[in-house]
Amino acid sequence: MGMSPRTVFTTNESIMPQPATARATAQSSFPWLIVICGCLITGLNFGPRSAMGFFQLPMLADTGWDRTTFGLAIAIQNLMWGVGQPVFGALADRFGTWRVLTLSAAIYAAGLLMMASAHNEMMLHIGGGVLIGLGVAGGSFSIILAAFARSVPAEKRSFIFGLATAAGSAGMFLFAPISQGLISAYGWSDTLVYMAAAMLIIPVLAIPLIGNAASNPSAHAQFKQTAAEALREALGHRSFVLLVSGFFVCGFQLAFITAHFPAYIGDIGIDASYAVIALALIGFFNIIGSLLSGFISQRYSKPIFLAYIYIARSVAVALFLLLPQTPTSVIAFSVVMGLLWLSTVPPTNALVAVMFGTRHLGMLGGVVFFSHQVGSFLGVWLGGYLYDQFGSYDPVWWLGMALGLFAAVVHWPIQEKAVDRPALVPAE
Repeated sequence: MGMSPRTVFTTNESIMPQPATARATAQSSFPWLIVICGCLITGLNFGPRSAMGFFQLPMLADTGWDRTTFGLAIAIQNLMWGVGQPVFGALADRFGTWRVLTLSAAIYAAGLLMMASAHNEMMLHIGGGVLIGLGVAGGSFSIILAAFARSVPAEKRSFIFGLATAAGSAGMFLFAPISQGLISAYGWSDTLVYMAAAMLIIPVLAIPLIGNAASNPSAHAQFKQTAAEALREALGHRSFVLLVSGFFVCGFQLAFITAHFPAYIGDIGIDASYAVIALALIGFFNIIGSLLSGFISQRYSKPIFLAYIYIARSVAVALFLLLPQTPTSVIAFSVVMGLLWLSTVPPTNALVAVMFGTRHLGMLGGVVFFSHQVGSFLGVWLGGYLYDQFGSYDPVWWLGMALGLFAAVVHWPIQEKAVDRPALVPAE
């Protein structure tokens, strides 16, 4: 069954015919400043945490810790990222995006500084785990995409979501060589300090997002519904539960590769320079994949497209493990995984908006992303734990491949349509 041409779904927002003059005005007033600044924030937010794998070996060499210790810190980081998403999303929905982004930047910077000066495992786990995780959560995709959804027309959402996701990919692409270069020149600790200083740019970039909240009277027509009511509605909706279940797999696969792929490349006897090349290629082709994903999911069935993405990931992992592992195969795998890396984000968040509208999109998108980060926690932690137990990452690679097939199965029956709300009244 292939992707069928896009059909028009009834959303929770009023759609009225517009005269030509109104359409022209809407185009001229398209919020490009919000989109550009939001994209820059996404890249800056995503960059440092995607480069954490480069810090593993030099940090362990200086401290004498093992890979399980480092893996647990990054696993906690991913888990706190997930835990914080619904909370920060609800705060942004209620109080505005700028306040949440400013708070998250301060927390992020504090975590990087604590990780830079970590003298024991507890400091590493609190700074590199809890604080960085919460900092990333407050400026992550769910926050930015919810702000975009309240500012751009529904018919352009998937593409703009893809643009924001591509910006996060660009952050990964740029921070891979920058991080490795800074570590080589100044050491891992000073590099973390420089990254902490960079986080302080975020509140300035977020100024155009002041006032962006679901309670803003200039927002689209909404329904009267509390956050608790919205959460109960979503968790009782079959398609939403399936979406949450499938996004768990995305987190498992990507976090494992981000944290452990640089070390894995060294384990199989390939020069360490290919670790930088690999993550940079993933970041670069992630930009292309994210843009294509936004374009495709705007026009075709989002659930079926997501199923194809997960199948393609599983095939890529299987071929990488079964074929001879050489520098060429590392590059080829990185290119393919880059195209598939964050391509799940635009259709996943767009599906949440289709189902429930934008009133509580920050919170509900955060719930979906919490599942992603539970998967991330397990992917990172199991990677380190099973390596220390068996001396190999292969068990986690194969588990990730099997989970990819599971994700394809659960996405297939998802219905891309608005939830029925006969008892709700439009907000005045």
